[in-house]
Amino acid sequence: MSESIIFPGDRIASVEEYEAGHNTFDDGNDVRATVVGTVEIDKKERIIHVKHSSVISIPKVGDIVIGKVTAVFGTMIAVSIDYINGKPKSSHVECICSTRNLRKKRIALVNDIVCVRIISHLNGAIHATIKEPQFGVLFTKCVKCGRKVIQIRDAVKCTECSWIDERKLSSDFGTNYFVKLSEK
Repeated sequence: MSESIIFPGDRIASVEEYEAGHNTFDDGNDVRATVVGTVEIDKKERIIHVKHSSVISIPKVGDIVIGKVTAVFGTMIAVSIDYINGKPKSSHVECICSTRNLRKKRIALVNDIVCVRIISHLNGAIHATIKEPQFGVLFTKCVKCGRKVIQIRDAVKCTECSWIDERKLSSDFGTNYFVKLSEK
């Protein structure tokens, strides 16, 4: 086998030659790749693997995710996964977070930095919750003028134009070190 790059679904060997190892599967006739990578052969054990050069960080159920809201829909928001349990990630993966049953007009807006908890992996999507007090918006700017806001009870008020806007604020709003990262 050469060191060429293979893609998911590519045939690597027949099942008579080798058994499926890491990042491969047996389709009944052939051993095929499940990831992009290069082939590694264990001739002694007669197992074939695919070495995946970069690992995509997918959060597990229960992980705390901090990210930027990328889309707002009627009863859900999409959040980029930028930090998992406080560690930065650059996998360009998103999760969806249901906003149903929250008594707020605006839970979060696009470009708000939010904290959520992963609750499931279902139908190829990563699902999160924002309902608990420690979850919600960590950082936002004024929707009208784009300036700094301060918290007043369960809303935010612009320091420049005095616009007041409702959001689902985290109990850590304005106190988290991720605020400093967002201002750059």
